[in-house]
Amino acid sequence: MNVPKSLCRALAGILVLVSTVPFARAADREHYILKSYTLKPAKLQALDDYLGKAYIPAVKRADAGPVGVFREAEANGIVVVHVITVLKSAEQASGLEGKLAGDAAYTVAAKSFISPSPPDPVYDKVETSVLAAIEGMPKIARPDTTKPRILNLRIYESPSPEAHAKKVEMFNTGELAIFKRAGLTPVLFGSALSGPRMPNLTYLLVFPDDDARKAAWKTFGSDPEWQTLKAKPGFTDKEIITKITNILLTPAQYSEI
Repeated sequence: MNVPKSLCRALAGILVLVSTVPFARAADREHYILKSYTLKPAKLQALDDYLGKAYIPAVKRADAGPVGVFREAEANGIVVVHVITVLKSAEQASGLEGKLAGDAAYTVAAKSFISPSPPDPVYDKVETSVLAAIEGMPKIARPDTTKPRILNLRIYESPSPEAHAKKVEMFNTGELAIFKRAGLTPVLFGSALSGPRMPNLTYLLVFPDDDARKAAWKTFGSDPEWQTLKAKPGFTDKEIITKITNILLTPAQYSEI
């Protein structure tokens, strides 16, 4: 299996990067690999087959996971599928691709995805980010996958590493507690160590349905403690945030998150 050189470089750099990011040093904090596949609807079954029959079983054999698989709504004939893999440590994150490459069962099961013949790739493009769990939420809060749910993926881009660190501090010291009180149920929070939108804080929330999501955000927005926190010098959006990406997701039937 040929592993993309860009991904190898990104993963190989994790151990160096975490040494410069204070909130990512603790050994008990998880790491996450987020892959976002852009593809045509006709290719969804092929991606599902790869993820469900090759990738997720191989991740389990590597003693990693769970793996979440989520879809954005189709738009203009394109679908984006987000795959989140949970790793126990930076070392496990950096070694996952090597584990997959050495897994004979994975290589066989994933053959049509890895090396399509004739060339007919399943996806048009894929973006990969590696995230380190923040101090305030060092491990995933895995939702009940037997119940109906929607998920909300949000990405906060910052103008500098210092501004990003302030946003992480904001969640660690107050905002995360307000989220939970308001019904914004967190699944995971990760600070990006590598990826296309650096620096950023990426997090995932879960709700039973869209009405619950809207109600929770409304409650959060009017919370007196939040009103005070967001106006505090050093924590205002104009100081620490340049862009917020907000995505609603539906879990695949076989998603483990």
